[in-house]
Amino acid sequence: MGSHLAEALISQGHQVTGVDCFTDYYAERLKRRNIEHLVDAPRFSLLEIDLATDALEPVVAGIEFIFHEAGQPGVRGSWGQSFESYLHDNVLATQRLLEASKGLPIRRFVYASSSSVYGDIAELPISELALPQPNSPYGVTKLAAEHLGLLYWRNYGIPVVALRYFTVYGPRQRPDMAFHKFIKAAFLGEAIAVYGDGEQTRDFTYISDIIAANLAAAEAPCAGQVMNIAGGSRVSVSHVLDLVGRSVRRLLNVQHEPAQKGDVRHTFADTGRARSALGFAPEVPLEKGLQAEVAWVKELYGVD
Repeated sequence: MGSHLAEALISQGHQVTGVDCFTDYYAERLKRRNIEHLVDAPRFSLLEIDLATDALEPVVAGIEFIFHEAGQPGVRGSWGQSFESYLHDNVLATQRLLEASKGLPIRRFVYASSSSVYGDIAELPISELALPQPNSPYGVTKLAAEHLGLLYWRNYGIPVVALRYFTVYGPRQRPDMAFHKFIKAAFLGEAIAVYGDGEQTRDFTYISDIIAANLAAAEAPCAGQVMNIAGGSRVSVSHVLDLVGRSVRRLLNVQHEPAQKGDVRHTFADTGRARSALGFAPEVPLEKGLQAEVAWVKELYGVD
């Protein structure tokens, strides 16, 4: 996601500093591949630091906008001993970045939150007024970091806005995400694991719509708010698999496995607040976005 945002900001004439500590959550070569076209760009620089441990004052000095997309992802991996890394990368890193931002003339601090803060909300579509009840330790840490941002807005005036992303997909997607795994497995003839009956639904959001929301949040008078950002493409996992099969022109080998702890049954966002505050309106329908990811996965793995 960060590489897409950096591209968009550079295209607008901004000087961009990317920050990454290259954790081992997935292969570092894939992360570096996502930014290889940026590393020599004249308006881009990369700092390899850990937000939770390294000095941040030199990083934020002179910065107008902070887009805090960093964090440890993954619902299923956030249980047990792994929770320590989620506290480190999602909560502590956020608190230290906010602390370093105090007193600086930052125009906007955009925090990448998640629909995981909601948990299993029965009433759909989900509005920002719904009581967050995370269904996973990951969701707990994303909500905690979101609250930290709003605390620093109220107490120190840091102009934080939190964007709650709903199931982001598209080129350069993490290899542990469903679309990436489905498409790769389809091309390679591998089994596709579906947790549960496949009738669970998600509000899928294409990456360019996420980037548009970030750019709008940086300029709109929206500090102190949380907003749902979603694509309006709520479909079942089974329907997604049908689309994948048609896109790659292959018969899929789908194997159903038990539902996983932390997964929610349905997500579907009310994006009225973002529409009003940011002028947000998703533009990429699911089939078009999926075709773009299929083309990217095909190139990434050299398959045909």
